[in-house]
Amino acid sequence: MNSKVAFFIAFLTLMFSGQVIAQDACTIAVSLFSEPAKIKNYDVALTHYEKVVTDCPKYSIAVYQYAVKMFEYYIENGDKSKITELENAYQMRLKYFPEKSKNGEILADIAQIRYDNGIGDKQGQFNAFDKAYKIDEPNFKSPKSIYTYFSLAMDLYLEGQKDIQEVFDLYDTITEKIEKEEGNYATRVNVLGNKQDVGQKLSSKELKQLEGYEKYLGYYGKIKGSVDTKLGSIADCENLIPLYEKNFEDKKEDINWLKSAAGRLNAKDCETPLFYQLVQQLHTLQPSAASAFYLGRLADRAANNTDAINYYNQAVELESNLNKSADYLFVIAENYRKRGIYSSARTNYLRVLEQKPAKGICYLRIAEMYSKSSDDCGNNVFEKRAINWKAAEMAEKAARVDATIASNARASADSYRQRAPSKADIFSEGMAGKTIPINCWIGGSVKVPNL
Repeated sequence: MNSKVAFFIAFLTLMFSGQVIAQDACTIAVSLFSEPAKIKNYDVALTHYEKVVTDCPKYSIAVYQYAVKMFEYYIENGDKSKITELENAYQMRLKYFPEKSKNGEILADIAQIRYDNGIGDKQGQFNAFDKAYKIDEPNFKSPKSIYTYFSLAMDLYLEGQKDIQEVFDLYDTITEKIEKEEGNYATRVNVLGNKQDVGQKLSSKELKQLEGYEKYLGYYGKIKGSVDTKLGSIADCENLIPLYEKNFEDKKEDINWLKSAAGRLNAKDCETPLFYQLVQQLHTLQPSAASAFYLGRLADRAANNTDAINYYNQAVELESNLNKSADYLFVIAENYRKRGIYSSARTNYLRVLEQKPAKGICYLRIAEMYSKSSDDCGNNVFEKRAINWKAAEMAEKAARVDATIASNARASADSYRQRAPSKADIFSEGMAGKTIPINCWIGGSVKVPNL
Protein backbone atom coordinates (compact mmCIF):
# COMPACT_ATOMS: atom_id res chain seq x y z
CA MET A 1 0.00 0.00 0.00
CA ASN A 2 1.24 3.46 -0.82
CA SER A 3 2.70 5.04 2.31
CA LYS A 4 0.77 8.30 1.77
CA VAL A 5 -2.52 6.43 1.49
CA ALA A 6 -1.71 4.41 4.59
CA PHE A 7 -0.89 7.58 6.49
CA PHE A 8 -4.16 9.21 5.38
CA ILE A 9 -6.22 6.19 6.46
CA ALA A 10 -4.46 6.13 9.81
CA PHE A 11 -5.15 9.85 10.23
CA LEU A 12 -8.87 9.44 9.49
CA THR A 13 -9.07 6.50 11.86
CA LEU A 14 -7.48 8.53 14.61
CA MET A 15 -9.80 11.48 13.98
CA PHE A 16 -12.88 9.28 13.95
CA SER A 17 -11.79 7.54 17.13
CA GLY A 18 -11.27 10.91 18.79
CA GLN A 19 -14.74 12.05 17.77
CA VAL A 20 -16.28 8.85 19.07
CA ILE A 21 -14.44 9.20 22.36
CA ALA A 22 -15.53 12.84 22.67
CA GLN A 23 -19.10 11.91 21.77
CA ASP A 24 -19.10 9.11 24.32
CA ALA A 25 -17.71 11.46 26.96
CA CYS A 26 -20.55 13.95 26.27
CA THR A 27 -23.13 11.17 26.35
CA ILE A 28 -21.90 10.16 29.80
CA ALA A 29 -21.68 13.75 31.07
CA VAL A 30 -25.13 14.68 29.83
CA SER A 31 -26.61 11.48 31.25
CA LEU A 32 -25.07 12.21 34.68
CA PHE A 33 -26.81 15.59 34.60
CA SER A 34 -30.12 14.82 32.91
CA GLU A 35 -31.06 11.58 34.67
CA PRO A 36 -31.27 13.12 38.16
CA ALA A 37 -32.73 16.30 36.66
CA LYS A 38 -35.60 14.26 35.18
CA ILE A 39 -36.64 13.11 38.65
CA LYS A 40 -36.00 16.57 40.14
CA ASN A 41 -32.97 15.48 42.13
CA TYR A 42 -31.45 18.85 41.42
CA ASP A 43 -28.73 18.76 44.09
CA VAL A 44 -27.11 15.84 42.26
CA ALA A 45 -27.83 17.23 38.77
CA LEU A 46 -26.22 20.57 39.64
CA THR A 47 -22.87 18.93 40.39
CA HIS A 48 -22.63 17.81 36.74
CA TYR A 49 -24.12 20.86 35.03
CA GLU A 50 -20.98 22.97 34.67
CA LYS A 51 -19.03 20.21 32.93
CA VAL A 52 -21.88 19.60 30.46
CA VAL A 53 -22.26 23.23 29.36
CA THR A 54 -18.48 23.75 29.25
CA ASP A 55 -17.47 20.61 27.36
CA CYS A 56 -20.68 19.73 25.47
CA PRO A 57 -22.72 22.94 24.99
CA LYS A 58 -24.18 21.80 21.64
CA TYR A 59 -25.03 18.25 22.65
CA SER A 60 -28.78 18.57 23.34
CA ILE A 61 -31.39 21.29 23.85
CA ALA A 62 -32.76 19.14 26.67
CA VAL A 63 -29.79 20.20 28.79
CA TYR A 64 -31.02 23.78 28.81
CA GLN A 65 -34.65 22.78 29.27
CA TYR A 66 -33.76 20.83 32.38
CA ALA A 67 -31.41 23.58 33.53
CA VAL A 68 -34.20 26.18 33.41
CA LYS A 69 -36.45 23.99 35.55
CA MET A 70 -33.58 23.31 37.95
CA PHE A 71 -32.65 26.94 38.48
CA GLU A 72 -36.31 27.98 38.74
CA TYR A 73 -36.68 25.43 41.53
CA TYR A 74 -33.78 26.93 43.49
CA ILE A 75 -35.01 30.49 42.94
CA GLU A 76 -38.56 29.60 44.04
CA ASN A 77 -37.06 28.12 47.20
CA GLY A 78 -35.23 31.31 48.04
CA ASP A 79 -31.83 30.95 46.37
CA LYS A 80 -31.65 34.21 44.41
CA SER A 81 -28.01 33.54 43.51
CA LYS A 82 -29.27 31.17 40.81
CA ILE A 83 -30.97 33.96 38.84
CA THR A 84 -27.82 34.75 36.86
CA GLU A 85 -27.31 31.07 36.09
CA LEU A 86 -30.90 30.80 34.93
CA GLU A 87 -30.43 33.75 32.58
CA ASN A 88 -27.20 32.18 31.28
CA ALA A 89 -29.02 28.90 30.59
CA TYR A 90 -31.59 30.76 28.52
CA GLN A 91 -28.89 32.70 26.66
CA MET A 92 -26.93 29.54 25.86
CA ARG A 93 -30.06 27.91 24.48
CA LEU A 94 -30.59 30.92 22.21
CA LYS A 95 -26.95 30.77 21.13
CA TYR A 96 -26.62 27.05 20.45
CA PHE A 97 -30.19 26.14 19.43
CA PRO A 98 -31.63 29.29 17.82
CA GLU A 99 -33.77 27.37 15.36
CA LYS A 100 -35.51 25.54 18.23
CA SER A 101 -35.92 28.58 20.46
CA LYS A 102 -38.54 31.33 20.48
CA ASN A 103 -36.85 34.67 21.09
CA GLY A 104 -39.97 36.50 22.23
CA GLU A 105 -40.90 33.84 24.75
CA ILE A 106 -37.40 33.40 26.19
CA LEU A 107 -36.53 37.10 26.37
CA ALA A 108 -39.89 37.79 28.02
CA ASP A 109 -39.19 35.01 30.55
CA ILE A 110 -35.82 36.57 31.37
CA ALA A 111 -37.42 40.00 31.72
CA GLN A 112 -40.12 38.55 33.98
CA ILE A 113 -37.55 36.85 36.20
CA ARG A 114 -35.68 40.12 36.65
CA TYR A 115 -38.91 41.98 37.41
CA ASP A 116 -40.22 39.36 39.85
CA ASN A 117 -36.95 39.43 41.78
CA GLY A 118 -36.47 43.21 41.77
CA ILE A 119 -33.33 43.20 39.62
CA GLY A 120 -32.53 46.56 38.04
CA ASP A 121 -34.63 49.74 37.96
CA LYS A 122 -38.06 50.06 36.34
CA GLN A 123 -36.73 51.66 33.17
CA GLY A 124 -34.32 48.78 32.64
CA GLN A 125 -37.04 46.25 33.37
CA PHE A 126 -39.39 47.96 30.91
CA ASN A 127 -36.67 48.05 28.25
CA ALA A 128 -36.20 44.29 28.60
CA PHE A 129 -39.88 43.61 27.94
CA ASP A 130 -39.95 46.18 25.15
CA LYS A 131 -36.99 44.49 23.45
CA ALA A 132 -38.59 41.05 23.73
CA TYR A 133 -41.87 42.32 22.25
CA LYS A 134 -40.30 44.22 19.37
CA ILE A 135 -37.85 41.45 18.45
CA ASP A 136 -40.45 38.67 18.32
CA GLU A 137 -44.04 39.80 18.94
CA PRO A 138 -45.65 36.53 17.71
CA ASN A 139 -43.93 34.55 20.48
CA PHE A 140 -44.43 37.16 23.20
CA LYS A 141 -47.56 35.43 24.51
CA SER A 142 -47.32 35.11 28.28
CA PRO A 143 -50.38 36.84 29.81
CA LYS A 144 -48.34 37.70 32.89
CA SER A 145 -45.54 39.29 30.84
CA ILE A 146 -47.99 41.23 28.67
CA TYR A 147 -49.52 42.76 31.79
CA THR A 148 -46.14 43.45 33.42
CA TYR A 149 -44.94 45.18 30.24
CA PHE A 150 -47.88 47.60 30.34
CA SER A 151 -47.84 47.99 34.12
CA LEU A 152 -44.22 49.13 34.05
CA ALA A 153 -45.07 51.77 31.43
CA MET A 154 -47.81 53.09 33.70
CA ASP A 155 -45.45 53.15 36.68
CA LEU A 156 -42.87 55.09 34.68
CA TYR A 157 -45.53 57.60 33.64
CA LEU A 158 -46.66 58.10 37.22
CA GLU A 159 -43.03 58.67 38.21
CA GLY A 160 -42.65 61.29 35.48
CA GLN A 161 -40.32 59.17 33.31
CA LYS A 162 -42.71 58.49 30.42
CA ASP A 163 -45.04 60.68 28.40
CA ILE A 164 -48.77 59.97 28.68
CA GLN A 165 -49.08 59.57 24.92
CA GLU A 166 -46.52 56.75 25.02
CA VAL A 167 -48.69 54.98 27.57
CA PHE A 168 -51.79 55.41 25.40
CA ASP A 169 -49.93 54.10 22.35
CA LEU A 170 -48.69 51.06 24.26
CA TYR A 171 -52.21 50.45 25.59
CA ASP A 172 -53.51 50.28 22.01
CA THR A 173 -50.71 47.89 21.07
CA ILE A 174 -51.25 45.66 24.09
CA THR A 175 -55.03 45.58 23.67
CA GLU A 176 -54.69 44.52 20.05
CA LYS A 177 -52.19 41.84 21.08
CA ILE A 178 -54.52 40.43 23.74
CA GLU A 179 -57.45 40.36 21.34
CA LYS A 180 -55.31 38.61 18.74
CA GLU A 181 -54.36 35.87 21.20
CA GLU A 182 -57.95 35.59 22.46
CA GLY A 183 -59.09 35.15 18.88
CA ASN A 184 -56.58 32.36 18.28
CA TYR A 185 -57.73 30.42 21.35
CA ALA A 186 -61.43 31.13 20.82
CA THR A 187 -61.21 29.71 17.30
CA ARG A 188 -59.73 26.50 18.69
CA VAL A 189 -62.37 26.36 21.43
CA ASN A 190 -65.14 26.81 18.87
CA VAL A 191 -63.84 23.99 16.68
CA LEU A 192 -63.90 21.52 19.59
CA GLY A 193 -67.07 22.98 21.12
CA ASN A 194 -68.94 22.66 17.83
CA LYS A 195 -67.98 18.99 17.67
CA GLN A 196 -69.56 18.50 21.09
CA ASP A 197 -72.65 20.47 20.08
CA VAL A 198 -73.39 18.04 17.25
CA GLY A 199 -72.95 15.04 19.52
CA GLN A 200 -69.38 14.03 18.69
CA LYS A 201 -67.34 12.70 21.59
CA LEU A 202 -63.97 14.38 22.09
CA SER A 203 -60.88 12.24 22.59
CA SER A 204 -58.95 12.51 25.84
CA LYS A 205 -56.32 14.55 23.96
CA GLU A 206 -58.98 16.93 22.63
CA LEU A 207 -60.55 17.31 26.07
CA LYS A 208 -57.16 18.22 27.48
CA GLN A 209 -56.62 20.70 24.64
CA LEU A 210 -60.04 22.25 25.22
CA GLU A 211 -59.28 22.66 28.92
CA GLY A 212 -55.97 24.37 28.09
CA TYR A 213 -57.52 26.70 25.52
CA GLU A 214 -60.28 27.74 27.91
CA LYS A 215 -57.72 28.29 30.66
CA TYR A 216 -55.70 30.66 28.49
CA LEU A 217 -58.83 32.49 27.37
CA GLY A 218 -59.48 33.06 31.06
CA TYR A 219 -55.97 34.40 31.60
CA TYR A 220 -56.20 36.82 28.68
CA GLY A 221 -59.63 38.00 29.76
CA LYS A 222 -58.32 38.67 33.24
CA ILE A 223 -55.30 40.69 32.13
CA LYS A 224 -57.39 42.66 29.62
CA GLY A 225 -59.55 43.78 32.52
CA SER A 226 -56.48 44.54 34.62
CA VAL A 227 -54.90 46.62 31.83
CA ASP A 228 -58.13 48.60 31.45
CA THR A 229 -58.27 49.17 35.21
CA LYS A 230 -54.62 50.24 35.29
CA LEU A 231 -55.13 52.75 32.48
CA GLY A 232 -58.46 53.92 33.86
CA SER A 233 -56.75 55.97 36.54
CA ILE A 234 -55.49 58.40 33.88
CA ALA A 235 -57.69 57.80 30.81
CA ASP A 236 -60.88 59.45 31.98
CA CYS A 237 -62.65 62.49 30.52
CA GLU A 238 -61.47 64.70 33.36
CA ASN A 239 -57.83 64.14 32.31
CA LEU A 240 -58.29 63.63 28.58
CA ILE A 241 -60.26 66.74 27.67
CA PRO A 242 -57.83 69.34 29.10
CA LEU A 243 -54.85 67.35 27.76
CA TYR A 244 -56.20 67.35 24.20
CA GLU A 245 -57.53 70.91 24.39
CA LYS A 246 -54.06 72.09 25.39
CA ASN A 247 -52.36 70.24 22.51
CA PHE A 248 -54.95 70.69 19.76
CA GLU A 249 -53.48 73.77 18.07
CA ASP A 250 -49.97 72.29 18.00
CA LYS A 251 -51.13 68.85 16.91
CA LYS A 252 -54.05 69.57 14.59
CA GLU A 253 -52.01 68.69 11.48
CA ASP A 254 -50.80 65.41 13.00
CA ILE A 255 -53.14 62.72 11.67
CA ASN A 256 -51.96 60.01 14.08
CA TRP A 257 -52.46 62.29 17.05
CA LEU A 258 -55.95 63.25 15.85
CA LYS A 259 -56.90 59.58 15.46
CA SER A 260 -55.60 58.71 18.90
CA ALA A 261 -57.26 61.67 20.60
CA ALA A 262 -60.61 61.16 18.90
CA GLY A 263 -60.46 57.43 19.62
CA ARG A 264 -59.74 57.98 23.28
CA LEU A 265 -62.54 60.54 23.73
CA ASN A 266 -64.93 58.28 21.84
CA ALA A 267 -64.03 55.24 23.94
CA LYS A 268 -64.83 57.17 27.11
CA ASP A 269 -67.95 58.84 25.63
CA CYS A 270 -66.57 62.22 26.61
CA GLU A 271 -69.13 64.96 25.95
CA THR A 272 -67.08 67.87 24.63
CA PRO A 273 -67.11 70.16 21.56
CA LEU A 274 -63.48 69.15 21.14
CA PHE A 275 -64.58 65.75 19.86
CA TYR A 276 -66.45 67.40 16.96
CA GLN A 277 -63.39 69.57 16.21
CA LEU A 278 -61.10 66.55 16.16
CA VAL A 279 -63.41 64.55 13.90
CA GLN A 280 -63.95 67.35 11.41
CA GLN A 281 -60.23 68.12 11.25
CA LEU A 282 -59.38 64.45 10.79
CA HIS A 283 -61.94 64.03 8.01
CA THR A 284 -60.62 67.16 6.29
CA LEU A 285 -56.99 66.06 6.38
CA GLN A 286 -57.52 62.40 5.58
CA PRO A 287 -60.97 60.90 5.09
CA SER A 288 -60.62 57.44 6.55
CA ALA A 289 -62.34 54.61 8.34
CA ALA A 290 -61.69 56.32 11.66
CA SER A 291 -63.09 59.69 10.60
CA ALA A 292 -66.14 58.04 8.98
CA PHE A 293 -66.77 56.10 12.18
CA TYR A 294 -66.57 59.19 14.36
CA LEU A 295 -68.96 61.04 12.06
CA GLY A 296 -71.26 58.08 12.54
CA ARG A 297 -70.97 58.47 16.29
CA LEU A 298 -71.91 62.12 16.03
CA ALA A 299 -74.93 61.22 13.87
CA ASP A 300 -75.84 58.51 16.38
CA ARG A 301 -75.81 60.99 19.23
CA ALA A 302 -78.12 63.22 17.20
CA ALA A 303 -80.48 60.23 16.72
CA ASN A 304 -79.92 60.37 12.94
CA ASN A 305 -79.83 56.60 12.48
CA THR A 306 -79.74 56.55 8.67
CA ASP A 307 -76.66 58.75 8.49
CA ALA A 308 -75.08 56.91 11.39
CA ILE A 309 -75.40 53.50 9.71
CA ASN A 310 -74.14 54.90 6.41
CA TYR A 311 -71.03 56.35 8.07
CA TYR A 312 -70.43 53.15 10.04
CA ASN A 313 -70.64 51.05 6.87
CA GLN A 314 -68.18 53.41 5.19
CA ALA A 315 -65.83 52.86 8.12
CA VAL A 316 -66.06 49.08 7.72
CA GLU A 317 -65.37 49.32 3.98
CA LEU A 318 -62.37 51.60 4.46
CA GLU A 319 -60.82 49.75 7.41
CA SER A 320 -58.05 47.24 6.66
CA ASN A 321 -57.43 46.30 10.29
CA LEU A 322 -59.76 43.40 11.10
CA ASN A 323 -59.88 44.20 14.82
CA LYS A 324 -61.02 47.75 14.20
CA SER A 325 -63.41 46.65 11.47
CA ALA A 326 -65.00 44.23 13.94
CA ASP A 327 -65.41 47.06 16.45
CA TYR A 328 -67.27 49.12 13.85
CA LEU A 329 -69.50 46.16 12.99
CA PHE A 330 -70.32 45.72 16.67
CA VAL A 331 -71.50 49.32 16.88
CA ILE A 332 -73.70 48.75 13.80
CA ALA A 333 -75.15 45.63 15.42
CA GLU A 334 -75.84 47.50 18.65
CA ASN A 335 -77.61 50.28 16.74
CA TYR A 336 -79.94 47.78 15.05
CA ARG A 337 -80.55 45.83 18.27
CA LYS A 338 -81.51 48.89 20.26
CA ARG A 339 -84.03 49.77 17.54
CA GLY A 340 -85.48 46.25 17.53
CA ILE A 341 -84.20 45.36 14.04
CA TYR A 342 -83.00 41.99 15.26
CA SER A 343 -82.25 40.22 11.99
CA SER A 344 -79.86 42.97 10.87
CA ALA A 345 -78.36 43.08 14.35
CA ARG A 346 -77.65 39.33 14.30
CA THR A 347 -76.10 39.55 10.83
CA ASN A 348 -73.62 42.11 12.08
CA TYR A 349 -72.91 40.33 15.38
CA LEU A 350 -72.01 37.23 13.36
CA ARG A 351 -69.75 39.33 11.12
CA VAL A 352 -67.99 40.53 14.27
CA LEU A 353 -67.47 36.94 15.42
CA GLU A 354 -65.88 36.02 12.09
CA GLN A 355 -63.16 38.55 12.87
CA LYS A 356 -63.15 38.42 16.67
CA PRO A 357 -64.22 34.91 17.69
CA ALA A 358 -63.54 35.65 21.36
CA LYS A 359 -66.07 38.51 21.54
CA GLY A 360 -68.63 36.50 23.48
CA ILE A 361 -70.90 39.47 24.10
CA CYS A 362 -72.12 38.99 20.49
CA TYR A 363 -73.45 35.53 21.31
CA LEU A 364 -75.02 36.90 24.48
CA ARG A 365 -76.75 39.69 22.57
CA ILE A 366 -78.11 37.18 20.04
CA ALA A 367 -79.38 35.02 22.91
CA GLU A 368 -81.15 38.02 24.39
CA MET A 369 -82.82 38.84 21.06
CA TYR A 370 -83.94 35.24 20.60
CA SER A 371 -85.57 35.14 24.01
CA LYS A 372 -87.28 38.50 23.52
CA SER A 373 -88.68 37.26 20.20
CA SER A 374 -90.17 34.07 21.62
CA ASP A 375 -93.75 35.40 21.59
CA ASP A 376 -93.44 36.19 17.88
CA CYS A 377 -92.21 32.71 16.93
CA GLY A 378 -94.03 29.38 16.95
CA ASN A 379 -97.61 28.25 16.45
CA ASN A 380 -98.40 27.50 20.07
CA VAL A 381 -97.19 28.17 23.61
CA PHE A 382 -94.85 25.17 23.61
CA GLU A 383 -93.12 26.25 20.40
CA LYS A 384 -92.86 29.85 21.57
CA ARG A 385 -91.23 28.83 24.83
CA ALA A 386 -88.94 26.39 23.01
CA ILE A 387 -87.12 29.38 21.49
CA ASN A 388 -85.45 29.77 24.89
CA TRP A 389 -83.46 26.59 24.28
CA LYS A 390 -82.00 28.32 21.25
CA ALA A 391 -81.22 31.35 23.41
CA ALA A 392 -79.54 29.14 26.02
CA GLU A 393 -77.38 27.58 23.30
CA MET A 394 -76.12 31.03 22.26
CA ALA A 395 -75.45 32.04 25.87
CA GLU A 396 -73.40 28.88 26.42
CA LYS A 397 -71.29 29.76 23.38
CA ALA A 398 -70.64 33.17 24.92
CA ALA A 399 -69.41 31.52 28.13
CA ARG A 400 -67.21 29.13 26.17
CA VAL A 401 -65.21 31.74 24.27
CA ASP A 402 -65.13 34.75 26.62
CA ALA A 403 -64.00 34.27 30.20
CA THR A 404 -64.74 37.90 31.08
CA ILE A 405 -68.49 37.28 30.78
CA ALA A 406 -68.59 33.51 31.38
CA SER A 407 -70.31 33.72 34.76
CA ASN A 408 -73.06 36.06 33.53
CA ALA A 409 -73.45 34.07 30.31
CA ARG A 410 -73.96 30.79 32.17
CA ALA A 411 -76.45 32.45 34.48
CA SER A 412 -78.32 33.73 31.42
CA ALA A 413 -78.29 30.27 29.86
CA ASP A 414 -79.81 28.81 33.05
CA SER A 415 -82.45 31.54 33.06
CA TYR A 416 -83.41 30.82 29.43
CA ARG A 417 -83.66 27.09 30.11
CA GLN A 418 -86.00 27.81 33.01
CA ARG A 419 -88.28 29.71 30.61
CA ALA A 420 -88.28 26.81 28.15
CA PRO A 421 -90.87 23.98 28.43
CA SER A 422 -90.46 21.83 31.53
CA LYS A 423 -90.02 18.05 31.50
CA ALA A 424 -93.72 17.76 32.35
CA ASP A 425 -94.58 19.94 29.36
CA ILE A 426 -92.37 17.86 27.06
CA PHE A 427 -93.99 14.64 28.31
CA SER A 428 -97.58 15.86 28.09
CA GLU A 429 -97.05 17.23 24.57
CA GLY A 430 -95.20 14.12 23.44
CA MET A 431 -92.36 16.26 22.07
CA ALA A 432 -89.26 14.53 23.53
CA GLY A 433 -86.40 14.45 21.00
CA LYS A 434 -88.40 16.12 18.26
CA THR A 435 -87.16 18.99 16.11
CA ILE A 436 -89.22 22.18 15.88
CA PRO A 437 -88.74 24.46 12.84
CA ILE A 438 -88.53 28.14 13.75
CA ASN A 439 -90.75 30.16 11.43
CA CYS A 440 -89.71 33.73 12.19
CA TRP A 441 -86.62 35.92 11.70
CA ILE A 442 -84.59 33.52 13.85
CA GLY A 443 -84.96 30.66 11.37
CA GLY A 444 -83.44 27.23 11.67
CA SER A 445 -84.81 24.81 14.22
CA VAL A 446 -84.53 23.75 17.82
CA LYS A 447 -84.34 20.21 19.15
CA VAL A 448 -86.41 19.30 22.18
CA PRO A 449 -84.36 17.49 24.86
CA ASN A 450 -85.00 13.80 25.44
CA LEU A 451 -86.50 12.90 28.78
